[in-house]
Amino acid sequence: MRRGVTIAVVLLLIACPVVGTAKVGLGIVAGEPTGLSLKVWSNSRQAFDLAAGWSLGDGDWVYLHGDFLLHSYALEDEIEEDFEGRLPFYYGIGARVLLSEDHDSRFGVRIPLGLDYIFSDGRFDIFLEVAPVLDLVPETDLDLAGGIGVRYYF
Repeated sequence: MRRGVTIAVVLLLIACPVVGTAKVGLGIVAGEPTGLSLKVWSNSRQAFDLAAGWSLGDGDWVYLHGDFLLHSYALEDEIEEDFEGRLPFYYGIGARVLLSEDHDSRFGVRIPLGLDYIFSDGRFDIFLEVAPVLDLVPETDLDLAGGIGVRYYF
């Protein structure tokens, strides 16, 4: 378990120099996984999402994922003019790793789908996500991840 936590911390530290002057949000997520969420926007429509935490599934797992996300603001056209924040729908592709000392590690492909409410001041967001996962290692299996979370933007 310590090895998995160490790997998670190292991956988050590696991501920090990539951030540069991009808009960066750090927060928490509850669900699958439960832990920390880091979102780095490359522009208004593209972002990278990283999470490190614990899996609520069977066993004692450290959960890591990284996704490339595309955002669509089409829903905003359907909302009244007095709507103050932004509400992009997002989708993407990424990878998930589950690490455990008691089980074989798992690696799979994620397809995240979600909604991200960005408050009008741009300092906070709340997100809701579901992500089908196709595990490839150690065996092929379908899984489902998802959660709700909040981030603060620096």
